[in-house]
Amino acid sequence: MKALAYEKAHTLDAFAITLADVAEPRPRDGDLLVEIRAIGINPGEAAIRRTRSAEPGGRVILGWEFAGVVAAVGPAVTGFAVGDRVMGTGDVTRDGSWAERVAVDHRVVARIPDGLAFTDAASLPIGVLTAWESLFRDQDALPAGVGRVLVLGGAGGVGSMATQLLKTTTPAFVISTASRPESRKWATAMGADLVVDHRGDLAGQLRAAGIDHVDLVFSTAGTSGHLGAIVEVLRPFGHLAAIDLTGSFDLEAFTAKSLSLHSEMVFSKLVAGGDVASQGRILARAVDDVVAGRLRPIVTTTLEGLTAETMKAAHVLAESGRTIGKTVIQVAA
Repeated sequence: MKALAYEKAHTLDAFAITLADVAEPRPRDGDLLVEIRAIGINPGEAAIRRTRSAEPGGRVILGWEFAGVVAAVGPAVTGFAVGDRVMGTGDVTRDGSWAERVAVDHRVVARIPDGLAFTDAASLPIGVLTAWESLFRDQDALPAGVGRVLVLGGAGGVGSMATQLLKTTTPAFVISTASRPESRKWATAMGADLVVDHRGDLAGQLRAAGIDHVDLVFSTAGTSGHLGAIVEVLRPFGHLAAIDLTGSFDLEAFTAKSLSLHSEMVFSKLVAGGDVASQGRILARAVDDVVAGRLRPIVTTTLEGLTAETMKAAHVLAESGRTIGKTVIQVAA
């Protein structure tokens, strides 16, 4: 089959992902074999491309957000049949979905109705799961006492879903950050009650709006550069949930306020153990919410074709830091 693959980690200006002939996926007993129709693009995948090389003689196939059609069902699979329209993520330790077909654990997949376009469905899984687990953890609820939530990066894919999930499932007051008129407009459309500029004085902007503190900050990007401002706006015993906790952090200021720190990696249940099937249930709930009009897909840019040129264009957008919503590549009609 055809897949977009590379051998050595590389920068955008040395883009080396090419369309190659690769072996067909080898499904496990609990896998679905899915024919890919659309793939969502995430900044995390661009980061992996920059830092992760293949084993000698091997190649890397990225991509962990897709929509497609079930082509085969493993003997241990329940709840799916050949021909089902589905969306899902995958396993970061296995080949991804930048290919004609992918083998994926059925527990991180959900069926989608005929009325939901593959491109729209492909904009949902990573944002929904990352936001859900960051905010609600494994209890499916906000921490006790959380009424005000600040979402840093509210116009991005994860931030967009976080705002929507908060407004559809909780009574929380949601503050989103955005720095440009178009991103501010988008964050408001996602449901934010207040939008502030993350390039300015966060605490000052909140005070001007009559808000002295927030209970939880959800940081989707640039956490290390915003730590001082995050600590300042959080109440004592407040919470920081972040998805980009890399490198070293000076957490002394957290101790003074007795703050809680929550990390999130969407593949942790598959890689480290946990209730993997909960992810399929979360995605199924998201599908129901989309059908009911409570949740909206976030695709803003659609590119056509499984080609190296299309993927490079998607990576240019992902690394610009200015993407609103989600970029999706339509692989097949």
